[in-house]
Amino acid sequence: MSAQRGARVVAGLSGGVDSAVAALLLLERGFEVHGLYMSNWEDQDNYCTDAQDYQDARAVARELGIVLHRVSFADDYRRLVFEEFLAEYRRGRTPNPDVLCNREIKFGACLRYAQRLGASAFATGHYARLEQAEDGPALLRARDSSKDQSYFLCGVERARFAQVLFPLGDLHKTEVRERALRAGLPVHDKADSTGICFIGERPFAQFLAHYLPQTPGPIETLDGRALGQHRGLPFYTLGQRGGLEIGGVRGSAAEPWYVARKIPARNALQVVQGAERAALAVGMVRTGAINWLCEPPVTVFDAGVKLRYRQADQAARVELQPDHGPLLHMESPQWAATPGQTAALYVGERCLGGGVIEETL
Repeated sequence: MSAQRGARVVAGLSGGVDSAVAALLLLERGFEVHGLYMSNWEDQDNYCTDAQDYQDARAVARELGIVLHRVSFADDYRRLVFEEFLAEYRRGRTPNPDVLCNREIKFGACLRYAQRLGASAFATGHYARLEQAEDGPALLRARDSSKDQSYFLCGVERARFAQVLFPLGDLHKTEVRERALRAGLPVHDKADSTGICFIGERPFAQFLAHYLPQTPGPIETLDGRALGQHRGLPFYTLGQRGGLEIGGVRGSAAEPWYVARKIPARNALQVVQGAERAALAVGMVRTGAINWLCEPPVTVFDAGVKLRYRQADQAARVELQPDHGPLLHMESPQWAATPGQTAALYVGERCLGGGVIEETL
């Protein structure tokens, strides 16, 4: 969207350098900027950085001379994101909570809160671009391909992008840090956050064990030979190599084992090694309903597909089907395509939308 100079824009301030520079750029463009710090997780421990992040956001707001609002969306987050996250793991799938968080919280509850503050637009420090196409808002990749976050935005309802700004979309990360340093922003050298937003840097299996019971079952080869015991299917994902604790199995080659299949009906985890790794390569993927960020294309079309965030585009023929989610015919076999993860579709620089992987074929 193109908000008018002087209009109020609410910028999400996370306490990091990206959101700080986004707010700085908006001020330089002549907007009336308010900062908004959101808290999504109430459990405070050694892994949660919420307290420090809020203090960093306050310091940025003081330096920029803008009002900072603080609001908790913890109840919404637990209900709309975390409960779905746990439900997916109970089903033996591997969800992407960051995609859900963008859809339900950042560009859902948070956007609505910004509107209640009288904002004509809501801005964040995401690395992505928005343009006005003939058919409405178009989501494009960021100029900095190494930081592009359009994958995580593919589940946001398209109409919401009409009220969103991404000030960093044309910048590279090095430029963002340089701008922060020149402006004297106190977070110019703050390390980037990593990991799932509400988990932070803590060991993931340890975190998950607080919410899901351990349900041990057999670890076996594809032909049913028993190798050991697993902790519970939710604690493993397809393609996983570490944490299986079955090294040195008698009668097996001294090669790493990989999770190949989950069989919920028997609570069994099947693993492979060596040449059997080919069992993890699939040629077709079916997703659920696509969240379209364009007018839905024709029944069959070619696109680039990302089945995980850091993956390069994979060429595919997309076949839309009336009674099921689309079928993605991949040009080359895909390693460990995982139900519950998100498949994002692209043509050139434009993200067409995305859907959750339901099955591999």
